[in-house]
Amino acid sequence: MIELRGISKKFFALTVVNDVSFTVSPGEVLGYLGPNGAGKTTTIKMLAGLFKPTKGEILYECRDIRTDIFAYKKRLGYVPEQSEIYSHLSAYDYLVMVGRLRGMPEQSLKAKIVEFLKIFDLEQDMDASISSYSKGMRQKVLIAAALLHNPDILLLDEPLSGLDVTTALVIRDLIQRLAKENKIIIYSSHVLEVTEKVCSKVIILHRGSIVANDSVENLRALMDLPSLAEIFSQLVVHEDTGLMAGRLVSAMKG
Repeated sequence: MIELRGISKKFFALTVVNDVSFTVSPGEVLGYLGPNGAGKTTTIKMLAGLFKPTKGEILYECRDIRTDIFAYKKRLGYVPEQSEIYSHLSAYDYLVMVGRLRGMPEQSLKAKIVEFLKIFDLEQDMDASISSYSKGMRQKVLIAAALLHNPDILLLDEPLSGLDVTTALVIRDLIQRLAKENKIIIYSSHVLEVTEKVCSKVIILHRGSIVANDSVENLRALMDLPSLAEIFSQLVVHEDTGLMAGRLVSAMKG
């Protein structure tokens, strides 16, 4: 189980995440939602061990992750929001580097890499520089890197970004299968329809604080709303979106 206890993160005087607490158990898929600037990615980076909380603690299996951050990261797969990748390498070489850093046996590593690249339809481009890849191709490499060592925890920050429809559906089904294998999955996305399908519970973050933490079904019942998109809109969208769309049309005609 992963547990966040009163996590806050400040950058100078700005509080980006404010007193966030939640737990995620093996077999659960937690949807972590919020508008841009709500603190989602900052939370994910703290969970990934990239940022240290200003206040609070993150526990995995009842131990603070910073007690042995390297052992924790070995059990972690992380797909970042931005394509943080060595673009001068080929996809094959990049995945070999990732596998070696994780201490994977050389022979099985290379066989795994080839299989992943086949599945993601990158076999023909495996020796090309990643700098020549489209956004969707880069995203497939990042997903493969996160899955390569069969992690117990998956942190997915906008994992569908740039993917074609077929691959997005594959990832949706993959998340559900991995949950059945008792993986801990934290899924941050703006694609609410997919979040509603794959997540066993959701947290909605607004201005760094949690405004909802429950299953989609319970939130629907409590708020008497038919969908996660409408729940999200009710909790965090305070603008008249129709009015704003009208203003944009007027500005276009200018």
